[in-house]
Amino acid sequence: MNKETCSACGTKHKERTEEEKKALITRLRKAEGQIRGIEKMVDQNAYCPDILIQVSAVTNALNSFNKALLACHIRSCVADDIRSGREESIDELVGILQKLMK
Repeated sequence: MNKETCSACGTKHKERTEEEKKALITRLRKAEGQIRGIEKMVDQNAYCPDILIQVSAVTNALNSFNKALLACHIRSCVADDIRSGREESIDELVGILQKLMK
């Protein structure tokens, strides 16, 4: 299993492949770049609707990140836990989905 709980602090950790890390970090950097662009637009007094469109693009980029991370979580952590008889991962997943869909 790729998921471990730290004995010192009790937090969960997940080992990711280099490919997974790279894909997730690429998505985050895209959103980060878009946010820097929005900051410049505000600083340069850009037209409000133009800024709002860029904010929407950042939201979409972060939603894409969430979808990719959630898919990875379901395919690995949740599936592994269910196979091992630890069905509490289902409740955790339901809670996550409820928070994401507010």
